[in-house]
Amino acid sequence: MTEPHIAATQNHQAPHPLGDQAAHQLRDKFQQVRGEVAKAVVGQDAAVTSVLIGLLVRGHVLLEGVPGVAKTLLVRAISASLSLDTSRVQFTPDLMPGDVTGSLVYDSKTGDFSFREGPVFTNLLLADEINRTPPKTQASLLEAMEERQVSVDGISRALPDPFLVAATQNPVEYEGTYPLPEAQLDRFLLKVHLDLPHRGEEIEVIRRHAAGFNPSDLAGAGVRAVAGAEDVLAARAQVRQVAIAGEVLAYIVDLARATRETPSFQLGVSPRGATALMNAARAWAWLSGRDFITPDDVKALAPACLRHRVSLRPEAAMDGVSIDDVLQSILATVPVPR
Repeated sequence: MTEPHIAATQNHQAPHPLGDQAAHQLRDKFQQVRGEVAKAVVGQDAAVTSVLIGLLVRGHVLLEGVPGVAKTLLVRAISASLSLDTSRVQFTPDLMPGDVTGSLVYDSKTGDFSFREGPVFTNLLLADEINRTPPKTQASLLEAMEERQVSVDGISRALPDPFLVAATQNPVEYEGTYPLPEAQLDRFLLKVHLDLPHRGEEIEVIRRHAAGFNPSDLAGAGVRAVAGAEDVLAARAQVRQVAIAGEVLAYIVDLARATRETPSFQLGVSPRGATALMNAARAWAWLSGRDFITPDDVKALAPACLRHRVSLRPEAAMDGVSIDDVLQSILATVPVPR
């Protein structure tokens, strides 16, 4: 099913500009990030928007797509355009927790143990094929994702800020994989489907490669830094000022409760999921140039924010019903505030 067009809804309604000139300039930097990423990645606007939203509300993003749709390249391009430190971990069956978080290393000269930081100590961690590693290693990210820290030998070490995990997984290949448990899926703010490109987009991808595009050389592709970590932190403060009317809050709660009441789901959305939807809608409203959330913001983000927090009943799955089908039905039936 096609990913709801988060990015395409940007011009759905005339933006209500934020009054502060500094906010305008800050938001413009994030729009420039889109342009820089587009120099390396063709299409995938919804995925780019989702990672930006994750950065703005201290969330994490799960990117799901078949191999070759630029999941890794997209994350690297966003990191380069924001001048953030990034690390990539290829999750494999033999990967150990210490390979991700870091571990104590014995120094034979001093006779002491010292902590060697793992790749998680970065701004943007690309967890490639996260479902290919056993649960024990997957769980090594739980504390980092929730508490923004790593505890080894009873000592907690803070991670850099901003910190975001962008995890990828293949939706069609299940042999040799370890599906993420609900507790870990719930740590992700958004789950985004990266679809295969349209014909015109695919032609552009091939044309770029024919012209000498090298995915490993983002600088050669012209991708430049247009913002920095300090801009992410400043933008977060702006996002927290986005107003939420009581009717919109009630609408978010009604959507969450509807997922618990539909007969197609055996697991519905928890209050944490409803809070995540509110935060994501706040960031999307800010990126769209408004200082308030509309019901359309909620509807645009709901599928990506809720699809990984619910599970189908076996009989619904056997009937060919998909999670996104049920969510679209809920969005169509829950009354929208005016």
